[in-house]
Amino acid sequence: MKKKGLIVGAGGISWFAWKLLIVVFLTLTIVLCMLAFLSLQRFPPSHSQNPSSVSRRFLHPNWDSISFRGDPKVAFLFLARRNLPLDFLWKSFFENADADKISIYIHSEPGFVFNESTTRSSFFHDRQLNNSIKVAWGEASMIEAERLLLEQALKDPANRRFVLLSESCVPLYNFSYIYNYLRASPRSFVDSFLDKKERRYNPNMSPYIPMSKWRKGSQWITLIRRHAEVIADDDVVFPVFKMFCKRSHNCIPDEHYVQTLLAMHDGEGELERRTITYTEWNQSATNMDKSSWHPVTFSYEDAGAEQIKRIKDIDNVYYETEYRTEWCHNNSTQVPCFLFARKFSRGAAMRLLSEGVISQFDASAIMDPKQ
Repeated sequence: MKKKGLIVGAGGISWFAWKLLIVVFLTLTIVLCMLAFLSLQRFPPSHSQNPSSVSRRFLHPNWDSISFRGDPKVAFLFLARRNLPLDFLWKSFFENADADKISIYIHSEPGFVFNESTTRSSFFHDRQLNNSIKVAWGEASMIEAERLLLEQALKDPANRRFVLLSESCVPLYNFSYIYNYLRASPRSFVDSFLDKKERRYNPNMSPYIPMSKWRKGSQWITLIRRHAEVIADDDVVFPVFKMFCKRSHNCIPDEHYVQTLLAMHDGEGELERRTITYTEWNQSATNMDKSSWHPVTFSYEDAGAEQIKRIKDIDNVYYETEYRTEWCHNNSTQVPCFLFARKFSRGAAMRLLSEGVISQFDASAIMDPKQ
């Protein structure tokens, strides 16, 4: 009769040996978890640190102290499902810009190439990322695409401001105004507020993401270089989001990731806590059912001078969960809140151009004569 705990066969392992292996494995797992936890405790910088050192531990070596010649650039980062349907509007915008002050990057579907057959504007030729991924709305792939855009843009040391835009975004001012507005501020523009009502925080994120640092806000951000580096080099918070922040659990990663990450870096003092991209929400649902809110798409009829002026005249934003009114300032000077707006249809974009919001433009120039 064979008994448990005795060696089974010539090459067998005793029950005691198996127990020993299991104990060793569990011990190593606990030690590794403790090391990860201790490492995380060093993640947020202390208040005594120089703010410029926030992301130094995470920088690529060649990003830390590189200098550049010429003017600082604004990097325009486009998140597109495929092509850019408003490329004709952006063509007009970039034609009136100083080419030495702009950089353009596009995250589109894998394999899609911007060339003469896919875009009307040479500004977008070959500006797509070669390492793009398939993106699904409400999933971590969205913030992964944002990180890929930032990583690519950071390779150019002259890029000092980073503007994230959707394929349906339009500028509300000419390039000169937007450039000076962004350069005048030493802060990032990141819509960020406490998420007290929707309870999207997943307790499984703790201790890597403390609930006290959980934030919510608009996906459409504009960053200074230091904050762009923090996001591109993050290898602690992003994996936790990928695992625990899922649409199936009513957690939308792109509405929380950047805001929470910068809060964990004690970077909120370096933010203008508002977005500079206007979105109009369909609020036909009751306040108790905000889950059904969706961004309004502007049509030709919605894009007249009066409607655009209404957006440009907004000078404050109210945050209900914090009972906070964010007055829009730039270096202590009151300014319009928004430089961009979304979501605009092709017809709405044509009206913006034909009425000279961006520049004087004949909309018939882009019409297909066959139609």
